[in-house]
Amino acid sequence: MERRSFIRLMAIAAFFSPRMVSKLGAKELPVVGVATGVDHSKITRDAIAAVGGMKRFVKPGDVVVVKPNMGWDRTPEQGANTNPLVVKTVVEEALKAGARKVKVFDRSCNDPRRCYVNSGIQAALKGLNNVEVHFIENERFKKVTLNGEALKEWELYGEALSANVFINVPVAKHHRLTGLTLGLKNIMGVMGGDRGKLHKQIEPALADVNAVLRSHLTVIDATRILTDHGPQGGDPADVKIMNTVIASADIVAADAYATTLFGMKPTDIGVTVAAAKRGLGEIDLKKVRIMKV
Repeated sequence: MERRSFIRLMAIAAFFSPRMVSKLGAKELPVVGVATGVDHSKITRDAIAAVGGMKRFVKPGDVVVVKPNMGWDRTPEQGANTNPLVVKTVVEEALKAGARKVKVFDRSCNDPRRCYVNSGIQAALKGLNNVEVHFIENERFKKVTLNGEALKEWELYGEALSANVFINVPVAKHHRLTGLTLGLKNIMGVMGGDRGKLHKQIEPALADVNAVLRSHLTVIDATRILTDHGPQGGDPADVKIMNTVIASADIVAADAYATTLFGMKPTDIGVTVAAAKRGLGEIDLKKVRIMKV
């Protein structure tokens, strides 16, 4: 090969090097942070740090909604609600990042007062400045146009819609209808109306809602996972200690990884499949960058 042709070929190769392709806008792999350990506060911080830290999501002056699962009159040891230490750490990290106010709420299935108390979440957040833990108020729901596959419109909680940042903090657990309930399913806690009507088409319906109300960050509590009789549970024998927290800006990727903790494939869960088909995230873990701490 002539020297001039060789130089030209090298220049072309350099232009299309991986670094240059990245600069030209190639799609980067979504990142899922996975932290394990017995210190549940620490592993929550570690999982968030693995995906860029809370300052990536929360800016000074932001109003942040942290949406745990506290829908059941169960204690933390029963695995039906999000671990209060995980919730507290997420809230603390948001405050450290400069949040002006952090709001925590859930539309519970059992009596809300008992759920908030027995979940341990209300007590865990007591005394934190600029943190508001309150019950869902029906007059604050707003009818939202979804134009989805299953839902054309639905009532969603106004404070979730108006927040600068929405952080989804579900517990990983079995669900008798959907197989598992993770981040995508946890969105039901900000839905109004008769949620029972959704059961016939719950997978596309949840994709419809998640397409409009996006989770900026999903932090999945898998410190204890409920392996059977979900979502309510009740029998400690159904709870498996995993001491794991998963975080991602990609809710589908987060749910996909969490599914593997139950010995299942991401494609086994219809809600995850429906969301992936809608382009809400990556379901193929081979296309996800998993950062284990």
